[in-house]
Amino acid sequence: MSDNEKRVIFIFPGQGSQYPGIGSDLHADFAAARLIYEEASEVLGYNMAQLSFKDPDNQINLTRYTQPVLLTHQIACLNVYRTLAENPLQPTMAAGHSLGEYSALVTAGALSFADALRLVAKRGELMGTYGEGEMAALTLDLESARPLADKYFCGIAGLNLPDQTVVGGAAADLDSLAAEMAEVMPRKRAVRLKTEGAFHTYYMVEAARHFRQALDEVEIAEPSIRVLSNYTGGFHENSAATIKSRLFFQLFHPVNWVGCLQSVMDDGIDLFVEFGGGIGDGEGAAEKRPNLEGIIKKFTRRADPKPDYIAAINSATLRTAATG
Repeated sequence: MSDNEKRVIFIFPGQGSQYPGIGSDLHADFAAARLIYEEASEVLGYNMAQLSFKDPDNQINLTRYTQPVLLTHQIACLNVYRTLAENPLQPTMAAGHSLGEYSALVTAGALSFADALRLVAKRGELMGTYGEGEMAALTLDLESARPLADKYFCGIAGLNLPDQTVVGGAAADLDSLAAEMAEVMPRKRAVRLKTEGAFHTYYMVEAARHFRQALDEVEIAEPSIRVLSNYTGGFHENSAATIKSRLFFQLFHPVNWVGCLQSVMDDGIDLFVEFGGGIGDGEGAAEKRPNLEGIIKKFTRRADPKPDYIAAINSATLRTAATG
């Protein structure tokens, strides 16, 4: 089976996949990327290239800037891929982790890039302004994590894998939770995450209430391909009103990434293609690893047949993806 005969999903990571210099390689190498960065600057009223590449005011890790930076990088990667590939892959569906869901909706034509930028800029601003608390990733399944989270007034924030649950709460509450885990589950870990708040928990209710107005003001078209909802773990309906409500609830409910992946596998997907972001200790784009690759490969390791995976996150991997 050739790649163009496969059932393909385009996927996009969320916060935590940003890094200083993100996108500078694309901007230097491809006119298609420069157009995206120029449009982002015009829409948002600040220099997206300068913020992403140089970050002179140390803003890239502030949620109000992180989200537009990542959306821009993801759509730049997608635009470059479509320009480079002689016969680009045509996805049957798209998905994104948290912030990445907006890139998935752009991919499906449900949101324009400009409107998605405005939404995530407002979303990030509100999450940073009204958000409180912190987050931690637990190497526990949901059944084990929930009573522990409840005991310390923490909320379930994400289901990344069957044995990886993210929680959010006040710093002191997370400290107490981690201390109990260390005592009664010494082989399990609670890894603190670098965020400005306890995203996707009850700490985000006020941000969501303000975000509803921004959602009401934007136009959402019927998606040309199916898009996964982080809130439900299933596919979005075609109704604009329903898509907006799912994006509203996503802000203060867990990211059901396990549900999304299971829906994809139940649909018989053959190939994942990840666009944008990057993680790892290396400084340059070429040294970064894809954010979602590890989660996807762990989730699908027992699948038969096992779906393939392609990264498209920097100039080198985009060239490989376009010619492969």
